[in-house]
Amino acid sequence: MLFMMAVILYASRVILEVLGIEDYGIYNVIGGIVVLFAFINDSMVTSTQRFLNYELGRNNQQEAARVFSASLTLHLFIVVITFLLAETIGLWFLYNYIKYPPEREFAVLVTYQFSILTTCANMIRAPYNAAIISYERMGFFARISVIEAVAKLAIVYLLAASPWDKLISYAALMFGVVLIITLCYYLYCKRIFPICIYDYFWEKSLYKRLASFSGWSLFGGVANTAASQGLNVLMNIFFGVTVNAAFGVASQVNAAVYSFVGNFQIAFKPQIVKSYAAQERKYFMDLIINTSKYSYFLLFIICMPLYVCCEEVLSLWLTEVPPYAVSFCRLMLIFSLLDAIQGPLWISVQATGKIRNYQLLMGVMILSNLPISYLFLKLGFLPDIVLVVKVVMNVLIFVARITYLNRLFSFPIIRFMREVLVRVFVVTLLSCLCIIFLPTTSDDFISILYIVCISLIINGLLILIVGVNKKERALVINQLEKFLNSNKYQ
Repeated sequence: MLFMMAVILYASRVILEVLGIEDYGIYNVIGGIVVLFAFINDSMVTSTQRFLNYELGRNNQQEAARVFSASLTLHLFIVVITFLLAETIGLWFLYNYIKYPPEREFAVLVTYQFSILTTCANMIRAPYNAAIISYERMGFFARISVIEAVAKLAIVYLLAASPWDKLISYAALMFGVVLIITLCYYLYCKRIFPICIYDYFWEKSLYKRLASFSGWSLFGGVANTAASQGLNVLMNIFFGVTVNAAFGVASQVNAAVYSFVGNFQIAFKPQIVKSYAAQERKYFMDLIINTSKYSYFLLFIICMPLYVCCEEVLSLWLTEVPPYAVSFCRLMLIFSLLDAIQGPLWISVQATGKIRNYQLLMGVMILSNLPISYLFLKLGFLPDIVLVVKVVMNVLIFVARITYLNRLFSFPIIRFMREVLVRVFVVTLLSCLCIIFLPTTSDDFISILYIVCISLIINGLLILIVGVNKKERALVINQLEKFLNSNKYQ
């Protein structure tokens, strides 16, 4: 994961340098338009994972195979719909609302076409991704991450040496990487999992169950897409591609950092769904609470020093730091910390299958980011306000989410507050008091390394003393002693 994170950050730096702020911003906003039409696929991915996990939790391989085939059929249909929407409504929106230099029109159009193809390839990969997660083959993700990292490094060097238009070359190379990774997913799943042999059939009841579940997820998918890519498009309308470049840099940093906790939660997702299917309530609740707490601490250890040294890190990392990139990065890190706690909560709702009212409530609250942000921008606020609104809304969403879970399956709010929120708050407060005022003498590597080391020591001790309970602390200390003793005699 550290290797992957380093590659993402290094590649982003070189790509920004080679493309320039303007073209980098263009690529980010164009990708945002295409993703706006992919929300249908996002809802189907959620549906596929839930039904595969549920059937495997019941040890019903035959039904799991039927779910996979039906899901792939629906995904192929969605690819066609997305392609048609992107080539009609998407092109109209690109011509009429997206700001870019007139002389870059041809490059913009070609880049847009490659972005469509990239999105379609990702959609076809989704059912195979769901199968790998359901079987908990996380080792494959580690191997495919290495392949992806090597491919992105290759893009960096090929882009710098390319004699053609850099923006078009970058879009084409990114499509090539996605195509290779999708092929790897297909070959692996076809060879390893018996349920991943595609067999077209028509059974109205199964397709209806999949579509019904994904249909209620659809509104949430629309809301999440609008809250991410929609805000990117909104900032382009008000401020142009330079701010999109800053948003793209912040998104790359956040994606690299969040990949740690994202993969951690993916590993626990099948167990949460399967424990519900097996009616193991105590284990189900323990998984939700522990995954929420550990997710936050895992991300906090990385985010804290990065937040403090954000300006210095970006100055070292990038040749030219786009305006607002520092404030965007810091706000995104705060948002992700809040999101890390909530990940297991929405997974638990998916496990129940009762998502209609939940998606309506969450969807409305998430979607409200867009009109509220538009109102503030119209009143003349700076671009930062968009992410401030997103953070504030995420706090309100968190309150609504745990309240809803309590009504859905008697979620233990008091226990969650005592074992997760109180510990998280105390660790964060003490860490801020200890670290946030530490001086950074310069933006050189030694100064940043000093802050990182101090932060790791302080946060590690705080989590061990305050963040975990006595039993968990003893387990950590025991594992640490075993590790030290094993290395001592080598």
